[in-house]
This record gives sequence, C-alpha cells and structure tokens, in this order.
Amino acid sequence: MIINGKNINLRTVETDDAEFIYTLRKNETKTKYLSKTTGTVDDQKEWIKVYKQREKNKKEFYFIIESKQNERLGLVRLYDFIDNSFCWGSWLIKDNAPKYTAIESALQVYEFAFYTLGFEQSHFDVRKGNEKVIAFHKRFGAITTGETDLDFLFNITKDAYEQTKQKYKRYIL
Repeated sequence: MIINGKNINLRTVETDDAEFIYTLRKNETKTKYLSKTTGTVDDQKEWIKVYKQREKNKKEFYFIIESKQNERLGLVRLYDFIDNSFCWGSWLIKDNAPKYTAIESALQVYEFAFYTLGFEQSHFDVRKGNEKVIAFHKRFGAITTGETDLDFLFNITKDAYEQTKQKYKRYIL
C-alpha cells in the first residue's frame, strides 16, 4: 500500500526494508525516547513477516516514509486500534531528511487514519524529556490527557485535526 503525498509517500514496510529499519532503530541518538531494539537484521525480517499478518487484518500499519525518488527517509507506525481511536508512533526520521518530512508524514498519518480508516481520534504517548516532539504534537492540536512515570499521554480529535490541517495545507496535495 502506498499513500501519496505532495513531496513524500508512505508505503507499508516489506522484508527488504529490514536493514534500513534496523539501522535507524539502532541509532541511539534517534531512538533515545523509543523502546530499545534488540536482535539482528534477520530478526527484524522475521518481525516484519509477523507484522504483515496484522497489516492484512487491518490491525496495524507500519510505513516507510520515502521521497518521490524512493529514498527511504524514515518510519512511522499506526497500531493499538481501540474503538474509534488509534495510536501512532515509532516515528523516526533519518538525519538530513528534507525539513518537510516530519510535517508531511504526520499529515499523511492523520489523513489515512481519519479519512481512510474512519477513526475519530488518536491517542499516543511521548516520553518525558522529548521536548521537540511534545511541542510538535501540541502545535498540531494534541492535548495532554495524563502522564505516567515515563510518558505524557496525548489525544487529538478529528475535529482538532481539521483546524490544524488548514494551517498546514501547503504540505497536502
């Protein structure tokens, strides 16, 4: 599956992406606020094979963020589908990706989840200390709904996204 955007696309991961995913997930600077990855590239391939079954059942989507020239720029995952809400995360963008990659990939996540999958809201968490990502989500209209020892909990509704979308419409097709 491919979700076409203005400057980037999201496409579901394949086993051929295992090395890229593994390399990005092992980058300790990039993954400081994510759960740690263990294992090998082969383990990542096996994980992708199991994930593909969840994708087929529309229980989860794991995307490669890529340029229009098919250069891999990052990763993002949609999961934890509960009633009318979805979670998204595992959002990693490689160094030197174009500046619009974060905004466009977030917009594509919301467009897909709200208008293709039919969700009405998103719930997600961000590790405390990850100030840039917290600020990003707040600019997008997310509100803090609670916290744990490790994370701030957020929610954004489809209605809030509609307002945000107007602010960032230049990044949408």
